[in-house]
Amino acid sequence: MRPLSTVIKTLAVLDILASSARGMRLPEIAAAMELSRPTAYQRLLTLIEAGWVEQDAEMRYRLSLSSCRLAAAALEQADLGTRMQPVLEALVAKAKETASVAVLNGGQPYIVSRVDSESLLRAEQKIGTTMSLEGSASGRVLTAFADEATLERLKQGGGVFASDEILAEARANGYAVSSGYTHTGVIAIAAPIFDLHGKCFATLSLVMPETRFDLETFKQPLLDAANAITSMQQGKHR
Repeated sequence: MRPLSTVIKTLAVLDILASSARGMRLPEIAAAMELSRPTAYQRLLTLIEAGWVEQDAEMRYRLSLSSCRLAAAALEQADLGTRMQPVLEALVAKAKETASVAVLNGGQPYIVSRVDSESLLRAEQKIGTTMSLEGSASGRVLTAFADEATLERLKQGGGVFASDEILAEARANGYAVSSGYTHTGVIAIAAPIFDLHGKCFATLSLVMPETRFDLETFKQPLLDAANAITSMQQGKHR
């Protein structure tokens, strides 16, 4: 049996829309996907009919709220969901910075959950934001702690990794810090989350303006929170 290529191509529109902070017009979508406008429009109509895409008052195409329901269901099925929310909230209360959980999706770190800090000056990282494997703290952790099969899949997909030295340091420390060049003025620190089989499947990160970053202040609270979520995943406490 083969996967339906037309379905895969149509669903790829969702990835394009998810990468934008706002709705997109038809010409933008067609250009981003290197499609003719009629072809892009046909795929959009299919997704609208299925309930995954809608148009706003300015006739821009955007993801419908069905995507939120799907994301919430995915977290629950991964045995995270509401159980990890108190851990994120406690971490934010202690660190006073925004916390996020990211997983690999389409070969890139993808934010699936977050809790904002109350600071007026804070880093904006919305659910659905994707990051680089090379420069982001989450990308560095997900590659540093990945198994061989995952690394090979990422390489075949054209993934660019941080240097061997940086990844070795992340494994030794149990965390990674972002490069600082992917988002100017913003820095993050991330730690791995492991599943029942000891596989790193997600990261927990703190992200903040670079002027507020202090490794010794944020390192231990982050590691403690990541370990707490890992313990939940591994059934060590409920």
